[in-house]
Amino acid sequence: MIASLGMYDRAETAEANDRLWAGIRDRLRARDIPAPDALTRGENAYWSAWNAADLVLSQTCGFPFRAKLHGQVTLIGTPDYGLVGCDPGYYCSVYVARKGDLRRTLAEFSHARFAYNEAMSQSGWAAPQNHAHALGISFPPSLCSGGHRMSALAVSQGQADIAAIDAVTWDLLQQWDPWTTTLREVGRTPQTPGLPYIAAKGADADATLQAVHDAIIALSADDRQTLRLRGIVAIPTAAYLAVPTPIGPQEC
Repeated sequence: MIASLGMYDRAETAEANDRLWAGIRDRLRARDIPAPDALTRGENAYWSAWNAADLVLSQTCGFPFRAKLHGQVTLIGTPDYGLVGCDPGYYCSVYVARKGDLRRTLAEFSHARFAYNEAMSQSGWAAPQNHAHALGISFPPSLCSGGHRMSALAVSQGQADIAAIDAVTWDLLQQWDPWTTTLREVGRTPQTPGLPYIAAKGADADATLQAVHDAIIALSADDRQTLRLRGIVAIPTAAYLAVPTPIGPQEC
């Protein structure tokens, strides 16, 4: 069995994530659903977990879900992070640039050096590309960083001019990474469905959703704030599949 919550997991949130998982695990077991004692972390927390036949719970990104995982996993629900300007369970990307950059509008950053975390990222690649297309501007790929934190750091260090960062990640970075004071927000993308919880195909979605809901509610106020969690909502699969998929960076 495997469970992972790696999307917003970092040193400062790890203990709160462990307590969240303990609450989910115990509630699943109370419903006669086997669950592992501890979370899987590191590289095995992502694609190998998402494709595992014995996946009990994980969190993926909307892009992988609609592009590769849909039909292969069970959609459980979407955590709500209470983001200002977003519906419950939805999120957006924050465009960041250096404070000293004289450009102020997204249009002025058209064709600037754009850093993205990876090609199959909703917030780092798909959302800003779809947004740029709607605005009639362009963010051609300049640097593939390997992670949102690394994209923001690349902008801070002058290796790129602009990046689109998951709004939850940006909030966490601002709290715990002092170098983010060198950056400023340029704008935000339109909202899209947030990062969903999934389980292996055939899992009991209703029972798992209830276990996650109850575990979130049972967390201390401090843990909920650390994880930014407000609750969990049921966003239909169709809402994820309706999000446009732009061309990949290798095609630009």
